[in-house]
Parts: sequence; structure tokens; C-alpha cells
Amino acid sequence: MKKNYSSLIIVALIIGVLAFLFAFLTPSWSENEEEKVTEFSTSRALEHVAAMTKEPHYVGTQNHEAVAHYIFKELQKLGLEPAFQEGFTLSDWGNLVKSKNIMCRIKGSAKGKALLLLSHYDSAPHSFSHGASDDASGVATILEGVRAFLNAKTKNANDIIILFTDAEELGLNGASLFVTQHQWAKEVGLVINFEARGSSGPSYMLMETNKGNAGLVKEFAKAGAAYPVSNSLMYSIYKMLPNDTDLTVFREQGNIQGFNFAFIDGHYNYHTQQDDVAHLDKNSLKHQGSYLMPLLNHFANANLESTVAEKDYVYFTIPFAFISYPFDWVLPMTLIAVGVLILLVFIGKVKRILKLKDILKGFFPFLGALIVTGLITYYGWQGLLWLNPQYNDLLNGFTYNGQDYITAFVLLSVSICFFFYQIASARKVIMNHYVIPLIFWIVLNGFLANSLPGAGFLIIPVFFGLLSFAVFIFSQKSNWIVNLICAIPALLIIAPFIEMFPIGLGLKVLFGSAILTVLTFAILLPLLGDFRKKGSWSLLFFLVAVLFFAKAQYQSGYESGKAKSNSLVYLYNADKNRAYWTTYDTNLDSWTKTYLGENPKSARTLNDLKLFSKYNSEFTYASETEAKPIVKPAITFLTDSVIGFKRYLKIKITPNRKVNRYDIFADEIMRFFNFKANGVTALGQKGTELERNGKKLLSYYVVNNEPLVMQFTINRATVLNMNVMESSFDLMTNPLFNMSARQDWMMPTPFVLNDAVVITQKIRRTPKAAVPAVIPDPVKPVVKDSLTVVKDSLRVK
Repeated sequence: MKKNYSSLIIVALIIGVLAFLFAFLTPSWSENEEEKVTEFSTSRALEHVAAMTKEPHYVGTQNHEAVAHYIFKELQKLGLEPAFQEGFTLSDWGNLVKSKNIMCRIKGSAKGKALLLLSHYDSAPHSFSHGASDDASGVATILEGVRAFLNAKTKNANDIIILFTDAEELGLNGASLFVTQHQWAKEVGLVINFEARGSSGPSYMLMETNKGNAGLVKEFAKAGAAYPVSNSLMYSIYKMLPNDTDLTVFREQGNIQGFNFAFIDGHYNYHTQQDDVAHLDKNSLKHQGSYLMPLLNHFANANLESTVAEKDYVYFTIPFAFISYPFDWVLPMTLIAVGVLILLVFIGKVKRILKLKDILKGFFPFLGALIVTGLITYYGWQGLLWLNPQYNDLLNGFTYNGQDYITAFVLLSVSICFFFYQIASARKVIMNHYVIPLIFWIVLNGFLANSLPGAGFLIIPVFFGLLSFAVFIFSQKSNWIVNLICAIPALLIIAPFIEMFPIGLGLKVLFGSAILTVLTFAILLPLLGDFRKKGSWSLLFFLVAVLFFAKAQYQSGYESGKAKSNSLVYLYNADKNRAYWTTYDTNLDSWTKTYLGENPKSARTLNDLKLFSKYNSEFTYASETEAKPIVKPAITFLTDSVIGFKRYLKIKITPNRKVNRYDIFADEIMRFFNFKANGVTALGQKGTELERNGKKLLSYYVVNNEPLVMQFTINRATVLNMNVMESSFDLMTNPLFNMSARQDWMMPTPFVLNDAVVITQKIRRTPKAAVPAVIPDPVKPVVKDSLTVVKDSLRVK
């Protein structure tokens, strides 16, 4: 009974540690919190968010202009002198847009590098996102933080530049415009950027630096943020993903480093119509403010040159603490762990506590649990996708009930671990079986020390595991209190990763969380393996997992606020005079079937001109429909001349209707030289030849219906084979179409060209009209000019 009682206490305390961990990752917001004029107020920041996100405000809309002027006036209210910076940029993604940045400056008392506060104010196009989290929350954080800073009359040695960039969602164009064309960019020493890739959860700190991070790590620690959430492994993973922020432009094009702060939970709201003020987590907004104020106060007076370093540091956080040490320690720490384990095993053998046969038997429960858990989770998720095909509608890969699935698979993994150690590991040999997990963890850390040293902090749970093992070796008995204390670091360090991986990478990596759960169980084996009735605990965790699976399945449908995304495009091929309804959806619903029919055809032939998509989306189904009288763009060849072996072209495409986007495609065998679009060349272009992937040449996001002018050179023998795709985002309001509104449990699919009226056509010269022959009037005499008379007389002769 005593052991069973201790098991219950252990489980209760583990739950308590985990509850403490997740409860104190972020500060908690309350409507009744005291609002001092010298402190950051979440409520006041929220008022800014609400004011900016009444309507979608993507580039090219009147709402976008309204938000820009709102920000401009709010800066003026703070006594600052804001200014606009406008200009075209062609990003290395091939996106062309005229950006409109907003900036101002707070002068410092010393001459040195400036601190830059950064966020973007445009929302995502196509999906009618209100942009509350991404990124009105960032703009509001800076506006409110600067207000508090100025009211506190805090002295600042460094200049503080406030920059709200435009067109971030289109290709980081506003940041590129500032970094490459504004003189202030040369004076920036450090950037603090506020972003979001979801609508809730803790705000993670990510460093971006071209060299070592040691300086940034030390200065961040000095700033003393109250709720730091970060680790050095996160940026290593972040760099592998197709995600960039404005700060990336500063790092790559300006060699300027800094900090990103972004919350990523609630990823299903990212870039969707549901990114509104109602879905924004107030705790996440407060967390952003809890970063800004201490960092602003610190870096406003710090020597920003000290943030530049050659060495890298490992760092990680636990509630209320930021811990770091040099990369140089990672390998020695791993070697020390190897030496300690060898010593303890030797002593255990001498004392006859450990037996080689029993140690080797530890492979079975450990590898068994690891392999079975990984396979069940991987194929289990595939089975759930088959059972719930609607999950494929969410391109980001995280469902509304995703947290329930994470919990269910983690509990199932724990159940499997208890099962394997029940059938293969008696309590009297549990510490013998602990040697194999320790070896695995040390080998894993040895691999990480060589290939991914940012994960070097994972050796710390191993040291506490070795401490628990050492107590057993020297005392010849297992003490559950000591084991519990030694388990706490593993819980605090590893548990957030178990949840974060599927949130950040999608539920397709649930098997990774399951495997990490097994590895965590294994490092806690002195504590959990000593349970007397592991079979009963296995059954209990299995039953609770089933309950979470049932809850997730019960909530697998859609409803208002948790909407199904769908897509529809009207595509008119002007060359063939044929029109189609088409979609990206794999699962058609009642709304899309209204236009595509019950049995639409494959849209494979319409993907010849493929648009860039973050998730590699293509048109799936299509149905031919009536060709509407849509006015085509005017294509004018301003220059078309041949000199030597080169053909020089300047082509102007002018819209004859209100449009939002042009996409230009060219045959992949065509080579373009000295390419310019609206007077600018591609950023980062090397040499005279335009670098591109596939047929796409550029995407031009139109502001004020300004035409697109392309100027370039091709080889004389090259056949001009180019296409233009003209898009307007007005399908739902266009008077040519009688569109039915989506139901409240539906929303436009994000990340793709959607709700659009599209025209495609070849780019070719318009043939000159033939001049009709003049037939003389038989009544009236024909008056000939003198040259004609001379020619006639010569002809007679």
C-alpha cells in the first residue's frame, strides 16, 4: 500500500509540475488590472488592435491606407514626427510591389548605433484576414510600449527608430525597401521584431545573427524579461522551415542582427478570416509587452556593439529563468557524462548490484516502447486522416482539436511505456534496465554536440538521471523522493517540446512527440519504473487517452469560429475564350459544389501556369462555365528592337478594370538579361541574367491600378513565349457574378489565390489594323498629289 500511495503522490506531483510549467510560461491578463501611464497596458494595446482590424487591410485596399494613416496619427499623438517611405522593390521571391513604410525616430543623448523597433502593418491577401494577430498585435505592442516609455521619461543614450513596414506578407518588400534604400538602415545596431504565426500561446524569442549569438544571449539575460520562453534549438529548427520575417531581411541584406518575438499556437487562425480581435489571446499580447518594456529600457542605453560576437551560446528557459553557457561546453559535458556512467556501471558491477545480462535485457522494453509508439502514432494519425478527410482542408496541418490529439497520443505513449516495462522489467532490476536509456541519451547528445550544438542543453536531464543512478549505486536502494527531484529538470526542459513540435510543424509530426514522450519516460525510469502496478497504470493511461480521442472525434466537425476553409476561382482563358470554375480543395462542400457541380473534372491542365504556394497547392477540380465579358488588360510594346544578337524589349501591361495582382510566366528555356520591373531589379541578383525557378517570372501586387512595365533583353533567336495572369480579388462582390455567401462555418482558404476573377492570355504584339483601300467616288474627281502624278507619268512612259 505504501508503494501504491507513493505512486499516486508521484503522479499528482508530476501533474503539478507540468501545470506550473504551462501556467507560468506567459503572464495572465485581467480586465481589472491596474493601468499606470508609465507601464505597458494590454487593454490600451488591445484598443489599437481593434481600431486597425475592423476590416481586412491587405496591400492595395482602401482599408490598408486607412490603417497606415491611423498609425501615422497615433505616432503624432505621442509627440513624434513620423514620415512615409514609398518605393518599388522586387524581392528575391519574385514579388514586385510599391511599399509604403511608416517610420519615426526618438533621438538619444549619445552618438552610436540605433535600436530599431519593428513590425509590419499589412494583412495577408486572398483570405480576407483581419490581421489582428499577424501583425496588428505587433504594431499595437510597439505603439503602447513607446507610449509608456515616453511617459516614464526614460533617458535613452541610443537613438530609437520605430519602423512599421509594408508588404511583409507579399515578400518582405517593405523591409527590403528600408534596408536597401533608406539612410537610417546604416545606423541600426539591433532590431527587435514582433510577429505572430498563430493567435495564441506563449511568445517565443528567436535570435537572428550572421555570426555568434553570445553577445545577444548575454544582453538578453541582462535585460531581465520576466517570462522568457526560448531555447537555442528553436532557431536551428526555424532556419530549416520556409518561414522568414522582416528581421531576416535585416540580417541577410544589412548584416544587422536582432530578436524575433512571435506566438505560434492557434495556428489554424493564421492568415485566415478568423485572425480577428475576438480570436487574439490577450495573454499572448501581454507576453509581447512583457518582452518589449525591459528590452527597450535596456537596449536604449546599452552598447549595441557588444551584441556582436563570434562565439555561440547554448540557452534555454524554464519558468522565470534564462540559462545559458558556451557551445564549447557541450562536447566536454557529454564526455563527462560518458565517464560518469562508465564509473557508476563499474562500481555497480563491483558491488554486484548490476549484471550485464540484466543490463542487456533493458534493450527490449526501451526499444519496444520506442518502436511500437512511433509506429502506432504515425499510422494512427494516417488512419485519423482517412477517417476525417476534412482535416486535409486545413493547409497548415493543425486541426481545431489538435491539442486533444497531442494529449491523447502522449497519454497513449505513456501507457505503452508502462506496458512494456510491466512485462519485461521487474522492480528489482529496473536500475539495471536504466543503463540502456542513459547510453541512448548520451549517444544522442554526442550526435547533437557534433551536428546541432544548439540542442546541447538536453544533456542536463542526463546529468540528473546520472545523479539518481548514483544514489542507487552508492545506497543500494532507490529513493523516490530523490528520483522525483531529479525528474523535475527533464519535465521542465523536455515537456514544452512535446507540445511545441506538432504546433509548430503540424500534426504530421505527432510521432515525434510520441517518441520524445518515450525518451522522457526512459530518462525518468528510476521514478516511473519503480511503480508496483505498472500494468494498472498502463490501463489507466490508455483509458484516459481513449477519452481524449473520443473528445477529439466528437469535436471533429466545423462551426462558426472554427470554420472549414474552401476556395473558388473564376478562370478565363482569353486566348481560347473559355472559362472555368476551379478550386484547390480536395473535399468539396455544398458551397463549392454549387459552382463546380457534383462530379467536376480534374484541373490538371489548368496548372500549367502554376502559382507559388507555401504548401505547394494546385488546382484540383474544374468545371467549364460561361465566359463573362471581362475587360482584358492592354499590352503595349514600348520598345522592341534588335541590335546585333540581342533583342531589347519594354512591355507595358495596363489594367482596364480594378485589379490586385499580375503574375508573369515565361517558357523555362527563355533567358532574361538586365531585367527590370517598374524600374527596379531583383534584390540579391548576381550578374546580368535573371535567376528564376520554373515558369514564373514575377508576381506584381497592384496599388492604385498602376501598370506593370517590364524592360529586359533576350537573345535574338529566342521565341517570345510569355503569359500574363491578371487577378482581381473581387469574385464575391463583382457585379458580373451572382455569388451566394458562404455559410458561417466556412471561410476562404488562406495561402492561395482565392475568391478571384482571373484572366490568362499570351503576351504578344497586337497586330496593326490594315488600312482599307480608298475607292474613288465616280462622281467626284480624284485629286492626286504631285508625287502620284509624277509616278503615273513615269508609269505611262
